[in-house]
This record gives sequence, C-alpha cells and structure tokens, in this order.
Amino acid sequence: MNPEARTSVTPVPAVIPREQHVISRKNISKAALRVLYRLHDAGYAAFLVGGAVRDLLLGGHPKDFDVATNATPDEVKKLFRNCRLIGRRFRLAHVVFGPEIIEVATFRGTGEEDGSEGDRHIVDGLIVRDNVWGSIEEDAVRRDFRVNALYYDISDFSVRDYVGGMPDLENRVLRLIGDPATRYREDPVRMLRAARLAAKLGFTIDPQAAAPFEELGPLLADAAPARLFDESLKMFLAGNGLKSFRMLEQCGLLRFLFPATARALKRGDEALRSLIEQGLANTDQRIAEGKSVTPAFLFAVLLWGEVRDLARGWMAKGVDGNEAWARAAAHVVGEQCQRVAIPRRFTLTMEEIWSLQPRFEQIQRKRVFRLMAHPRFRAAFDFLLLRAAESPAIRELGQWWAHAQQLPQDVLAAALPASMAAAAESATDAPRKRRRRRPSGKSGLG
Repeated sequence: MNPEARTSVTPVPAVIPREQHVISRKNISKAALRVLYRLHDAGYAAFLVGGAVRDLLLGGHPKDFDVATNATPDEVKKLFRNCRLIGRRFRLAHVVFGPEIIEVATFRGTGEEDGSEGDRHIVDGLIVRDNVWGSIEEDAVRRDFRVNALYYDISDFSVRDYVGGMPDLENRVLRLIGDPATRYREDPVRMLRAARLAAKLGFTIDPQAAAPFEELGPLLADAAPARLFDESLKMFLAGNGLKSFRMLEQCGLLRFLFPATARALKRGDEALRSLIEQGLANTDQRIAEGKSVTPAFLFAVLLWGEVRDLARGWMAKGVDGNEAWARAAAHVVGEQCQRVAIPRRFTLTMEEIWSLQPRFEQIQRKRVFRLMAHPRFRAAFDFLLLRAAESPAIRELGQWWAHAQQLPQDVLAAALPASMAAAAESATDAPRKRRRRRPSGKSGLG
C-alpha cells in the first residue's frame, strides 16, 4: 500500500470489554457463532468484523455477518465441509448454512512486510488482485472506513479498535482510513459506499473524505457495470432509497452513476423530481412492510425523465408514437447499461412500463380491457399514479383508471361511452374530431 494511504496503527489497540459495549451473542446469527467458535477451538483467531459489529454497536440488527481470521482460505475449507472458496481479486471462504452464508476472510496484509504471504497486483492505483495475508493490525488498516474496522473477539467478547472507529461511531461521522484520494483510486466504488452508509446510518461524511468526489467521480466509469448494479440495489432496495438518492445528489455522485437522471433533473423539472422521490419513498415503505419490490420499477422511475423527453422530441419531428417511445427506451437503456449492468429481464419490464403510459389516454372499450389484461398493467398503473404531478390531466387520468378498476366488468363496459368523452376532454391530446367519434351499434358499446 502507498505509505500515504496508511493511518497510524495503535500499537496497543483500544479494547472495550464486554461490560462496556452493547453487543450480545443473542443478536449474532447462530451460523456466525458456529463459524467463530469452530475457528477459535481449532486454535485460530476469530473475529466478527465490519458492518455487523458497527450495526450491533448502534443497536441495529445486521442481515450479514462477516468473519476475519488468521486462518488461510484453504485452512478454513478444511474445517468446514459446507465451505466453498470464491473470488480471484479477493480470495474468500463462504461457509454455507442453508440460505445463510457466512463470509470468512483471512487478515489482509499491506504487502510491505518481508513476511507477507500471497500476491497483490495494482494497475494505475486500482487493486485488481489482493491476496496478501497479514496481521490483524494490518487488516484493520486495509479496511475502508474507521467504523468498519472494529473487531468483536469471540475469545473474550471484547471489541478491538485499532484505528479510532469507536470515537467516529459515537460522533456519527464517516472517515476513511488513510489518504482518501489514494483509497478511492484503489477502489472507486468506495465513493458510493460512503454515500450509501451515510444515508443508511444518518452519519455525516468527513469533509476530507468527500473532497475528492468531484475529481475522482469519473473513475466510477472504470468500475465493473455488474458491480455497480449490485451497489445500486444496496442503495435503493434496502429501505433507504430516498435518503441514498438525496445523498448521491448532495455528494455530486449521481451523474456518475445515473447520468440520464442527473441530466433530466438539471433541466429543473420539479414534477420529475416529485415522481422520483415519491417512487423511492413508496419503495422504502414497501420494504418496511415486508412487501416485494422489483428493480425494474425503480430503474423505470429513475430513467423516466430522459425517456419521456426523447420520445416527445422525436414525435415533434414526425416520428410515429410507438416508434418514438421504442427509440427513446432503447437509447436510454443502452446508455445506462454501459454504466450499470441492468439485466435484460428488468430492462424488458422497464420498456413495457414506459410504452404503456400513452395507452392510458386511450379510453375506448376494447383498448381499456386489453390494457387491463396486460401482464404489466399493475406496474404501469402504479407508474401513472406517480406521474400525477406532471399535470392536472394526468392526475385525473390516474383517478379515472383507479375508479375503473373498482367497477364490475359489465358496469365499466356500459359506462365507457360517457366516460370516454369526459376522459378525452381532460386527459388526451387527440383532435376534437376524434373525441366526438361514437362507436357503431355493431360494436356492442351502445
């Protein structure tokens, strides 16, 4: 590691005994405890580490539990039949207990000591392979934020702090370990992690940690798109989506992750901002209630402004409506997937949600029932409701469709001729001649 990236390691760590912290084994998963105890009984050092320790100290309930040890991955595998080794960039052991996976990492070294074991490869400051083993002191220095470098020792139930993580936890501040610019060059995704953790924990980001965002934000373009997809899910589908979005904007990082969203918002469209923030708030609420959520709807919300504006631009040039929407969706999705690798199963749903929006304006019997039968109708309708701030006409259109879904099919069919004129008057841009058109008696609508 570059010497500038190092922070001072406390020769004698701050050790917080059991009676002076709130971590209890009853709040640690049984699977994690089994791993910790087996490593300890086999003569290895075994520590709960990272976000789990941080969240437990804050009184939270971690979903994931990571373990750090001086056992190598191969030694861990010998202890657990239910273990598999993964990773090339970072070699890790995954110990599998049904649906739960306990990640076990060997203490990382700095690569600066003669006795360091393993290999490390850095290209232009970016770590592309890092399998150098070391001591727990070195491992602490290698972690990203001080509050993530706290270790819970299963041997005596104490918490060890080598880098000043406990004071940061008490002050609710995120500080990087070492020189921020160097650490971000090693791994640009750390900038997104800073924003995500600050939003999740309600912490502030240390000014020195935030200072390089503007200069080094473009490095996110070099991060693997699949990794940025995973990071996006952590930000927006973990119950803190709205806070994460606002933090990304505040830190100036949104444009590096979702450039189309940042461009659309820069045009000053307050209705679009309302749609995005309400969509994220609704997603957070569903997660809090234990309901299902889908990345497709979330990404459709985030990218709507650019898709809508492009489609309108092409229609103004005479392009057919369906073709204009298809072109706009393809363009925006193509650009975004170069940055964030959204799987095709989600982009297809996004494109359907967008393409169905104009069809809500077609209040005619056959088209109404055909749209209601569409497999993406519910998602598209929810999206329509989010668009209420765009105009009074869209809001009234959403109300009409909400009412229509409550009616028995025969009642709705009978009401359509009268409703068609009212809905067309308030919510469509069709020529008046088309609004006065009445179906023939043979159609069954009369």
